[in-house]
Amino acid sequence: MESGAFRHAFAVTEFRALWGAMAVVRAGTQLGRVALAVLAYERTGSAAVTALVYALTLVPALVGGPLLGGLADRYPRRRLIAVCGLARAGLIALVAVPGIPLPVLCALVFASQLLESPAVAAQMALTPDILPEDVYQAGIAIQHLTSQIVSLAGFAAGGVLVAAVGTSGSLTLNAAAFALAALIVLRGVRPHPTARTAGDGEGRRGGPLEGLRLLVSDHRLRSLLALAMLAGFQVVPEALAAPYAAGTGQGTAMVGLLMAAIPVGNVLGVFLFTRFCSTEARLRLLGPLACAASAPLVASALIPGPVAALVLWALVGMLGAYQVTANAEFVRIVPTERRGQVLGIASAALVAAQGLGMIVGGLLATHLGVTGALGVAGAAGLAAGVPAALAWRRARARAGEVVPGTAGPSVG
Repeated sequence: MESGAFRHAFAVTEFRALWGAMAVVRAGTQLGRVALAVLAYERTGSAAVTALVYALTLVPALVGGPLLGGLADRYPRRRLIAVCGLARAGLIALVAVPGIPLPVLCALVFASQLLESPAVAAQMALTPDILPEDVYQAGIAIQHLTSQIVSLAGFAAGGVLVAAVGTSGSLTLNAAAFALAALIVLRGVRPHPTARTAGDGEGRRGGPLEGLRLLVSDHRLRSLLALAMLAGFQVVPEALAAPYAAGTGQGTAMVGLLMAAIPVGNVLGVFLFTRFCSTEARLRLLGPLACAASAPLVASALIPGPVAALVLWALVGMLGAYQVTANAEFVRIVPTERRGQVLGIASAALVAAQGLGMIVGGLLATHLGVTGALGVAGAAGLAAGVPAALAWRRARARAGEVVPGTAGPSVG
C-alpha cells in the first residue's frame, strides 16, 4: 500500500467519526456478550440455555441482513446508523434491568441484534462515499484491524469488567456504548444524499430479490463472495480448539491461545498485506491467497501438537488477510443505490458459511477425530478455492482489468 495511506484515511474527519463509532460499538458488544453468557448461566445453570442466549447475538444476522440491509439504501445512512444505535441502547438498557424474565431478555437481545444488520450495512455503504478512492482500501483495512483487536481485547477484559461491575452494570455500559456511537456519528459525519430517491420506483419494488439478482448476475460480485465464503473452511479450528487442546493434554489456557491464533495472525497479515502490497497486487493475489489459506489446516492434521497448531493456525489467519481486499472491492463494485441491500445478503451468506463450517467441523471431529476434521476442512477448502480463484480471474478479465499473465487489459 502507498506510504501514508493509513495516515491519509485518518485525516478525513468523517472517517475518524465512523471509525470511532464502530470501535465503541464493537467494544460494547463484546462486553455485552460476556455479560449475557454469565447472566444466562447464573440464572439457569444450563449450558444449553447459555449457548442459546449467546447464539442470539449472532444468529439474527441471517435474517436481518437480507431483510433489513436494504434500509441503508432507502434512508440517509448517517441517520440510520444513529437511529439504530439509539434503539439498541434502549433495548439493551431494558436487558440490564435486574430480574427481567428470561424470555423477554431473549426477545430484546434478538431485536437489538436485528438492528445491527442495517447499521453495519449503512456503515459499509457510507465508507466509500467519505474516503478518496486512493485511501479507500486503507480505510477498510483500518476498520477490520480495529474490529479484530477490539474483539480480542474485549473478550480478554470482558470477564474482568463483569466481575467488577456485575452483569447489570456491564449491560448498562453496553447500552451507553451504543448511545455514544450514535452521538459520534451525528456529530462527526455530515448528511449525505439518500442512495435512492423517492421517485426510484424500481428500487422501491425490488427488495431483497433485486439485490440477490444483482449479486448472482455480476461475475465479479459472485466470485468475490465465493472467495469470502471460503472462511467457512478456515474457521473450523476455532470451533475445535477445546477438543484439540484436550487431545494433546493441554488445559484451558491453551484453548484460549488456540482460539486467539487465527485472529492474531489475521491482524498481522492484514497490516503486512495492506501496508506493503499495491492495490493491483492485492487484487491479483486474492485467488492464490484464498486457496493457500486452507493449506495450513492440512499441515495441522499431518503435524500434530499445540506449538505446531499455534503456528499453523496463525498462518491461516495471516493468509486470510485477503478477505479485507475482497470486502473492499465488493463494496466498491456494488452500485451505491444497492449497497445496503447487496451487502446485507452477502453478510448473511458469510455468517451462514461460517456457522455451517463450525457445525460440520464438529460432526467430522466426532467420526474422524480432531486432526482428521482439520485435514478434511483444509482439503475441501483447497478444492473449493481453485474454481473460486479461477472465476475471479475470469471476472477481472471480462471487466477489462489486468490479470496475471497478461501485458495489459483483457476484455472477455
